[in-house]
Amino acid sequence: MPHLTIEYSSNLPGYPEAQALADLNASLCASPEILDEADLKSRFVRTSGSFQIGTQPANRAFVHAQLRLLSGRSPEAKKDLAGRIAEVLRRHTPHPAGVLVQLSVEIVDMDRPSYVKERL
Repeated sequence: MPHLTIEYSSNLPGYPEAQALADLNASLCASPEILDEADLKSRFVRTSGSFQIGTQPANRAFVHAQLRLLSGRSPEAKKDLAGRIAEVLRRHTPHPAGVLVQLSVEIVDMDRPSYVKERL
């Protein structure tokens, strides 16, 4: 905990994943909500299959981030974390000419009593 997954459409070539991950982790770990930087696990997932946005056949792309956290944080804390993620992704997401890119960020509460985490 926490887990950050960023999924993006395959029509965004050249996404600077390594730099974006470094910046995302730095921004999130600067938040008082992340108590131990070693707890943050981040990854990018590029769609490998088909995708469609709306009803138009082309010229659309997406980036969706999901941050999963143990339950109990305030709405203000969640809003701050979502804002930190969105700000970094705005800077790093490619904007191919003629392509509408949609960016979304979702904060998801994980059930605290059933979550298991161990350091091996």
